[in-house]
Amino acid sequence: MTLFRQVFGEGQPLIILHGLFGSGDNWLTHARLLSDRYRVFLVDQRNHGRSPHHPDMSYPHMAADVIGLMAEEGLRDVILVGHSMGGKTAMHVAREFPHLLDRLVVVDMGIKAYPPHHDRIFEGLFAAHAETASSRSEVQSRLAPFVDDPATLQFLMKNVYWTEPGKLAWRFNLPVLRNSIQHILAAIPDEPVVHTPTLFMRGALSGYIREEDYRAITAIFPDSVFTVLEGAGHWPHAEVPERFLEELRKFID
Repeated sequence: MTLFRQVFGEGQPLIILHGLFGSGDNWLTHARLLSDRYRVFLVDQRNHGRSPHHPDMSYPHMAADVIGLMAEEGLRDVILVGHSMGGKTAMHVAREFPHLLDRLVVVDMGIKAYPPHHDRIFEGLFAAHAETASSRSEVQSRLAPFVDDPATLQFLMKNVYWTEPGKLAWRFNLPVLRNSIQHILAAIPDEPVVHTPTLFMRGALSGYIREEDYRAITAIFPDSVFTVLEGAGHWPHAEVPERFLEELRKFID
């Protein structure tokens, strides 16, 4: 699958993979700041953003998409950054093609399986019926009762777009994401061991990675370091962007 990508700057290649319901556009500010030293690729993963929709939504497929992008662009010595779902995609890439990577950065995502916790959001996304709405504000008013956090609501609303005059839609493939959520929440296999230097960044207010998870993570990624970003939850790059970039640059520079 040919993934949609935006490219900024010149230098060592740095690929950024977004999380569930996101797109490369979520990382535009970071890409522009990092483009002073790196050739930054903002990638829309399959069934998200402006990349193609497909009924298969598993990490082997998503990793193959990224490896295909590297082949298309002729990339080696890649710094691969992934947030949440994108972090697990990045870990799968590192398992299969470690020789293509220089460093790996996983943002607020562990190796373990997670219990389903998106049911209310999926319920709201379907209840919003974007295809029948006459305006973005109408979609938002339908979705709002299902989403408690205003920042999450605005994050989801970034996916509403006009497919043609008078017709709205979600950019992500909503039915496939709902049907594939167990695959998206699945654990990383125990083997092979990955020796790529890896930074795990976690928000102090997030529960996706806990200190008790470190031992299991380093069993698979033995060349790992961990950074805790105080005051941040699951989106540290958005919640504490300056601190996030400082820690990222410290590791990749």
